[in-house]
Amino acid sequence: MSNFIVGLTGGIASGKSEVSRRFETLGITVADADLAAREVVAPGSPVLAQIAALFGDEVLQADGSLDRAHLRQRIFANPDDRRALEAITHPAIRARVRAQCEGAASPYAIAAIPLLTEAGGKPSYPWLQRILAVDAPVAVQHARLLKRDAITSQLAEQMIQAQASREQRLAIADDVIVNDGHPDALQAQVEALDARYRAFADAAR
Repeated sequence: MSNFIVGLTGGIASGKSEVSRRFETLGITVADADLAAREVVAPGSPVLAQIAALFGDEVLQADGSLDRAHLRQRIFANPDDRRALEAITHPAIRARVRAQCEGAASPYAIAAIPLLTEAGGKPSYPWLQRILAVDAPVAVQHARLLKRDAITSQLAEQMIQAQASREQRLAIADDVIVNDGHPDALQAQVEALDARYRAFADAAR
């Protein structure tokens, strides 16, 4: 059981996945909110049944799974629909991530929540002891998106602007990993934080 949980967040193309992977190589459990979001709408799940009841069977594919493309178009066209969907899915996602963290065998656990800032930070996740932000300059995010996704410069800019700002993320962070260079530069930062979090977890027992 892990009673010390760190929320990990960061902007698009900031390097959250790489940081998560490096914590995992140190034996730390990472619960991914994006993965949980897919799991809670698995065929036959109560959450998927609620979504179908609200939006109709047209949001389901022939095999009973969620038609993500159809639902995505619908919620982007109607903010009320998006809020209604979030009211169903977000509590289930949070509960799943929390359960995975609290059930972890590692000394502490990490909850990887990309939109932690947009969701309200610690007030929305009161079971987080600390928040760790992976930070990269906007110009670096932009360049990585162009290289990673082979998209236009305009679309990369729109994707960055659709999220909370760099300043907003840093404002809610207790700890920051700077990822503005080569990925190997992350290791020393991750190891230093790992040592700190292990000490915090020991003290919290």
